[in-house]
Amino acid sequence: MLSIALAGKPNAGKSTFYSAATRAEVDVANYPFTTIDANRGVTHVRTDCPCLDRDERCGNDNCHDGKRYVPVELLDVAGLVPGAHEGKGLGNQFLDELTNADVIVNVVDASGATDEKGEPVEPGSHDPLDDVDFIESEMDLWLAGIVDRNWESVERKSRSPEFDMDEALADMLTGFGATQADVQAVLRGLDYPDDPMAWTDEDREALARDVRRRTKPIVVVANKADVASEGNVERLLALDKPVIPATAQGELALRKGAEAGAVDYDPGDESFGVVGEVSDAQRELLDGLRDTVAEYGGTGVQAALDYAVYDLLDHLTAYPVQDASKWTDAKGNVLPDAFLLPRGSTPVDLAYAVHSDIGDGYLHAVDARSSREISDSYELAEGDVVKIVSTAK
Repeated sequence: MLSIALAGKPNAGKSTFYSAATRAEVDVANYPFTTIDANRGVTHVRTDCPCLDRDERCGNDNCHDGKRYVPVELLDVAGLVPGAHEGKGLGNQFLDELTNADVIVNVVDASGATDEKGEPVEPGSHDPLDDVDFIESEMDLWLAGIVDRNWESVERKSRSPEFDMDEALADMLTGFGATQADVQAVLRGLDYPDDPMAWTDEDREALARDVRRRTKPIVVVANKADVASEGNVERLLALDKPVIPATAQGELALRKGAEAGAVDYDPGDESFGVVGEVSDAQRELLDGLRDTVAEYGGTGVQAALDYAVYDLLDHLTAYPVQDASKWTDAKGNVLPDAFLLPRGSTPVDLAYAVHSDIGDGYLHAVDARSSREISDSYELAEGDVVKIVSTAK
């Protein structure tokens, strides 16, 4: 399962984002380091279900009238402060939690109501733009420290006639989620000495920075956009990086309202309706939230998750079935499973995603839409429904 990590300074709204996205109860408070141990839960990315192309909806629990929700892991890491890579604020402990994440969501307090350490200040007195780059910088410097501490092992390996730079660096960076292909791609873009003993601190920092960018891409969430000044949000959106305005508190309110039957809302919707009894205070809150949702096309929480997976990681959703005509599994469930795969994946890759035995026994695949056999090298597209024919049962 893909893993998305929430990062950012303390008190920026990460735990509220996490609670809204997973509906798991976590500690939320207006002081730094409310979260100490990382919270792990399951959230979902949203896409169009293939059942929209049929006469009836599939009825899957993760399909809401054609809105398909595909599970991913969400990790809420405790707040980072400047100097985290040096251990400040238990920074190394928190940064270590990010090693297994595939993509990072940097939650920023767009209202400017918390300083760089997450302490409450007068709203607007802190510049939220300062909180964007420091997370990237802390992660880059943290990885540079890891590279520096392990560089001696690379130097030792370089004395061997069989030394391979790509392989040695991949071995060192495996724990960070870097593959040999990642290392090769990074090295192609760097100017570096052939002899590891000639590498400088700047060389190692450049390696760490580019490896982090490739293996831990970041999308910025301009949280608290509903209470932030318009200028702050506009300046964040003008940055040369992906930024999504959001109100995690608003998303949490809508999800709670939907669960109570008072609000008609699915995560990621661009509008909502009040369909049940609400108090005057709740109606006032919802009326104010309606303006934010209308302005930004939603609360931003689902949009951030979707962008992280479908855009930054460039993944697609494929649906394996056993019956190509009915789009069902052996029990008659329509479109029972959805798998997230990197763009460029083939039917063989989908077979292995279902189960290693299915992949090992792969014979061929059928496009369930056309009922035609497709090539083993066919590149899957978003929403493909595929019958895998395998010797494995």
